[in-house]
This record gives sequence, structure tokens and C-alpha cells, in this order.
Amino acid sequence: AEDGIRDVERSRGLGDVYKRQVSTQSTWDYQFASKVMPRGPRKHLKRIYAPSHWMLDKLSGIWAPKPSSGPHKLRECLPLMIVIRNRLKYALNYREVMLIVKDKAGNIKIDNKVRRDPHYPVGFNDVVSIEKTGDFFRLLYDMKGRFVLHKIDHNEAKFKLCKVIRRGTGANSIPYILTHDGRTIRFPHPDIKANDTIKFNLEENKIEKTIKFETGNMVMATGGNNIGRYGSVLKTEHHPASFDIVHVKEANGNTFATRSQNLFVIGQGHQPSITLPKGKPY
Repeated sequence: AEDGIRDVERSRGLGDVYKRQVSTQSTWDYQFASKVMPRGPRKHLKRIYAPSHWMLDKLSGIWAPKPSSGPHKLRECLPLMIVIRNRLKYALNYREVMLIVKDKAGNIKIDNKVRRDPHYPVGFNDVVSIEKTGDFFRLLYDMKGRFVLHKIDHNEAKFKLCKVIRRGTGANSIPYILTHDGRTIRFPHPDIKANDTIKFNLEENKIEKTIKFETGNMVMATGGNNIGRYGSVLKTEHHPASFDIVHVKEANGNTFATRSQNLFVIGQGHQPSITLPKGKPY
């Protein structure tokens, strides 16, 4: 019959409609889904969907290195493979990167810790140390908001700046702060608040200095449309139930405004605590 629910034999009316048919739709869906749908998070990244600030060419293959889970977000970092192969030109291909990273000597250090994962995410203000060549780099933004490996000396590679994301109290009433690179520091100074910046010693793993987020200090935009620009804080507009807007003045006199969460304090007054890439402000 056309309705598909009667027997193949000649029907003798509606009384012959079978009501004992068992549906196999749910079983088929489960079997089909188990064979087609992947399990867990995606492990691949196509090159055309990679962040544009990685500056990968379109004709060198289909795939791009997907950053591992770590202290920085996927679209706010550079995989260690791109740092070694595409930026520093220490390797020509994936195999050479593996030989460099996986070596027992521990050739590559990120924030004074040996990293052997070629997909490790390197983020803003991270220090890349290559002791065999005597090179030290800090990952910063250039004037156009792209990641740049800024070369530094040995003394500057001993510390990094960390932005305080939030302050809280953990188990047993232990105070702590959380930084932008995933660090949890217990028993901080009571004066350290959210949006402040700490100068963190990478060799001794302790806080050396605190730079407050206040008017007159030097900040760099790490998000929004003004990413990469830096200057001094002019004023802060507080908007209840909304975002605080901060006005920043650059060295050439230009000003811009952005949300407070997009700014990173980099120096006390007009003097930055780290060396910045060469280039004129906007």
C-alpha cells in the first residue's frame, strides 16, 4: 500500500493495518552518529581559518598548527611551531621543528621553562629563550596589532609583566590573584587589584613590583580596534552596569578610547618597564 503501513498481501480494509510494527529509526540514528560524529574537541585547524595575525600564506598546504590547550586562547597566541619556523627561520619544515623542540638538551624555553610541545601557545609578553644561540625574545604587538618577536637582552629576559585578571579568596580563606597568562599567585599584597600589572621574576617565581592601573601610567591596547597602540591614561569613565571607558593619549598627541579590559599597564608614568618595538605611534 502507498501508506507503507499495510501488509504486502492484498488488504481487506482498515482492519488489516498492522499495529505491531517496531520502529528502527532510533537504532539507526545511534549507529550512524557513532560512526560519523567525532569525539572530543577538534584537533585540526585549516589554514584559511587560522588567525590573520599569524600571517600564514595560502599556498603552503591545507592545514595550520592548532595550538594546544594552555595559558592563552587560540586566537590570542602563536603556536611555538610558527615562532620557530615562520618567524625566527630556525627550521624549514615540521620535521626540523620537532628535532629542535624534542631534543633532550631543552633548546626552547618559554618563561624560563623548557617546552617540548611544538603546538604550545605563546602569548602576549611571554619570553622565548634560546640559550644555545644566546637569543631572547618577548612577544609583543606592533603598531598594526600583529604579533612581533621583540629581541631583548639577558637581563630583561629574567622578568615579565602580568596583568591581574581578578582577585579572589580560595579554600581556607587564602587570597590569590589570577593573571592573564594563567598564573595563580597566592598571598598577594593587599594593594594589588584587578587590571593592575605585576612585574614577575621568572627565576625566583615571585612578584618584584606592582604597577597600578591609574591616570598617568603607560598602557598598551591588547584588544579591540586599537590593538598595538600605547600611551598614557588621561581619564577613566565609569558606567554602572556597563563597560568602563578609558581615554589614552599617545606620544604624538593623538588620543583614543577603549574598554578598560582591553588595556595592559606597561610602565609607571611615561617610562615603560619593558623595551618596545621600534615604530612611530599612529
